[in-house]
Amino acid sequence: MTVMSNAAQLHALATRRAMVRLIPLMCAIYFMSYLDRTNVALAKAALNADLGISAAAFGLGAGIFFIGYALLEVPSNLLAHRIGPRRWIARIAVTWGVLSSAMMFVQGEASFYLLRVLLGIAEAGLFPALMYMVTLWFAPKDRGIAIGWIYIAPALALVIGNPIGGALMRLDGVSGLHGWQWMFLLEGLPSVVVGVILWFKLPDRPRDARWLNAAQAQSLETHALLPGQGEPHRYSGQWMKALTRPTTILIGLIYFLNQVAFVGLVFFTPSIIQQMQITSPLTVGLLSSSVGFGFLAGVLVLPRVHRAVDRDTYCLSLFTVGLIASSVAFTLIDDAIIRIALFTATSFFAGGVLPTYWAIAMKRLQGIEAAAGLAFINTLGLLGGFVGPFLFGLAEKASGLSSSGFFVIVAAAVLGLLLVPLLGMAISAQAGRPLTEPAIEGREAL
Repeated sequence: MTVMSNAAQLHALATRRAMVRLIPLMCAIYFMSYLDRTNVALAKAALNADLGISAAAFGLGAGIFFIGYALLEVPSNLLAHRIGPRRWIARIAVTWGVLSSAMMFVQGEASFYLLRVLLGIAEAGLFPALMYMVTLWFAPKDRGIAIGWIYIAPALALVIGNPIGGALMRLDGVSGLHGWQWMFLLEGLPSVVVGVILWFKLPDRPRDARWLNAAQAQSLETHALLPGQGEPHRYSGQWMKALTRPTTILIGLIYFLNQVAFVGLVFFTPSIIQQMQITSPLTVGLLSSSVGFGFLAGVLVLPRVHRAVDRDTYCLSLFTVGLIASSVAFTLIDDAIIRIALFTATSFFAGGVLPTYWAIAMKRLQGIEAAAGLAFINTLGLLGGFVGPFLFGLAEKASGLSSSGFFVIVAAAVLGLLLVPLLGMAISAQAGRPLTEPAIEGREAL
């Protein structure tokens, strides 16, 4: 009993130390990626006025980013597994930082599309590489919390980034540049700096961390293994199996529908607020941060609800019902103040549920299968990130109202809810297989 208690204390101490040292670095890079990915939303009206880029063209350009990103997710994360997450993540950050700054040279729809595609290609593999690192460092019971902390980064990017972007847009005319050009330039360059820092500061595995002693590193690596599966590299030649499992596919499809709703909301919130007769870029940016506040609250609260309840599909259903309720309420209410509050509520559920998806997937993937499977799930999510803004743009074109995109949110959330029971059946079927098959964790009670 004493030995187990000491071992548990050792692992708890090592986990806290890893959280304190590792999570801020992962948050920094994800913060910059999300800021550089979504700041184009603040430039929507200016791009239309200065370059003639229509709402439909903007929706296509905002979403087309995810095409190049999605196509390279799996090969990119397999490279992260091969050469190590540290070097690969640093390379990604430097490349996309340069391309994000290059968005200041957009001249029209063609160059807008081209640079958005290149930006997506440059960033491919970042998020699944971060998720893969979580599987190397943290025990399954701690992963939801770790992912929730990582998701604070994009939430803060929306809370802080929108007001900062709105302020930078006010530099319009300085040195002959438009405000949106200053925004792209000054928000892209810091990503390059963060990438260089990560090259020197981000350890690949616990054994590489100078701030852990040997016993702490060994404890983290031992607890990160899934029960009954041995070393992660044991099944390195069978990573394709992770892509064909019903659990992986269904989680990916549910995540796809979530991203249709959430990414569309993120990119079109500023224009919805502008149609509330608010014209100041700074005010639009400040009010748009309501999505970030909801997202931030969601990733802090919902993963803890999930861990306390410990019933995967029940929590997933509950969170999705909340998303449906808040988005339906938005379509029924015209009051501007209440609608701002509903932005917060909708993003609370749409963004707060994200760590739950990844925690469910990680319970059933390990080693190179985790690298491939998590990248595949993220690929489907990225495709949703393309479809969402595109559908929002079409809805605005048809109705003349940016807020009509909330009907897209309702439809996507309802479809996602219908898939949750199928996921539950797939998890139960997978749990009944022998543990000798690679990358199955069959002890989760649903």
